[in-house]
Amino acid sequence: MGIVPDHIRSIRPYSPGKPIEELERELGIRGIVKLASNENPLGPSPRALQAMEGVLKGVNRYPDGGGYYLRKRLSEIHRIPMENIILGNGSNEIIELAVRTFLRPGESILTAHPTFLVYELVTKAAGGDTIKVPLRDMTYDLEAMAEGLREGVRIVFIANPNNPTGTIVRKGELEAFLERLPEDTILVLDEAYCEYVMDEGYPDGLEYVRKGKRVIVLRTFSKIYGLAGLRIGYGIGDRELIEGMNRVRQPFNVNSLAQAGALAAIDDREHLKRSIENNREGLDFLYREVEALGLPYIRSHANFFLIKVGDGRAVYEALLRKGVIVRSMEAFGLKEYIRVTVGLPGENERFVEALRDVMEEGVSRP
Repeated sequence: MGIVPDHIRSIRPYSPGKPIEELERELGIRGIVKLASNENPLGPSPRALQAMEGVLKGVNRYPDGGGYYLRKRLSEIHRIPMENIILGNGSNEIIELAVRTFLRPGESILTAHPTFLVYELVTKAAGGDTIKVPLRDMTYDLEAMAEGLREGVRIVFIANPNNPTGTIVRKGELEAFLERLPEDTILVLDEAYCEYVMDEGYPDGLEYVRKGKRVIVLRTFSKIYGLAGLRIGYGIGDRELIEGMNRVRQPFNVNSLAQAGALAAIDDREHLKRSIENNREGLDFLYREVEALGLPYIRSHANFFLIKVGDGRAVYEALLRKGVIVRSMEAFGLKEYIRVTVGLPGENERFVEALRDVMEEGVSRP
């Protein structure tokens, strides 16, 4: 018997999008375009950069362990008491905190497949099981998931929009699901890409928190706010749930630069507006160009979308050799697809040119 427990050995480590620096080292390519990790191509808010500069001289001190000023501002914006808000080292940490706090030995989470891989990863690490319900039309099938609710399902994870498909569940579907949710089961609504959604039927998860439902809503500063490198996100939920997670949370889990940058970024409405416009225009351009190539794709409510290319891994690797990083979908069980993040106009054009070359070279075809 090895020293590493079997449930840990079974974990397949999360594989992020390839960093630009790594591809430069491997292939000696310069001028690389990265459209792999759903980052904001406009970068961070200038206000955030200025705020971070202002706290640099104080990094010899520990950060505010409770993130008072950021939680206070979030409380004002969302009309939720501060006690209902928890900060995390990215929203990923809050996913882990929820599992570590609420999942007892032998219990399970319920989610879809494919969806964000971290739900299953942290559950395995905690010794729990994951019940996965296949997507229907590339969207969470909440009716089938409701049928999967059973004794021992402690947490339900719903990514809305879903990563990697970019699809959403709408208000009526979600409320019907909530009606069937057992009293002792927690719903975690992961709204990492919510700011990009323009659909009027998209539900605001915070509405259910205000109504006292056993819901935890996850938000992040990594995506539209352009602060992925700072690792900061937050959760909003029932006060009892947040208090429980705070008992598990490590002290000083969110650093000073992250707190200052997030506090400044959240009020930069102009940067948010530019980010939304760039994404909308970028998606429209990419959809047209992909259609012209005759490739099927999934329309998205986020800042990325899926393209069906045949052999996704082969196309991914061929694009790497042309200095364009996208995401292969093997780990999600979607081997025929690549996932592409919307970039700046020039980056989108560079991707289309590279993809056109790859398809003309006969690397793959769906």
